[in-house]
Amino acid sequence: MNWDIVEGNWKKFKGKAKSNWGKLSDDRLDVIAGNRDQLRGEIQKAYGITKDEAEKQIKSFEKIIKD
Repeated sequence: MNWDIVEGNWKKFKGKAKSNWGKLSDDRLDVIAGNRDQLRGEIQKAYGITKDEAEKQIKSFEKIIKD
């Protein structure tokens, strides 16, 4: 999936991101604003996981939002 689509429509996808990563506050999601690298970093920090694991979660998220 082209991440530019997610970034450009972040308000549409923000709710799904919140459902997927409940530890990320609405304020943090607003700051992320669809930026993939920022999202990965926030997931790593909030969940104490590696960069690779955060990336796997983002790829799974892409599959969810593509449907």
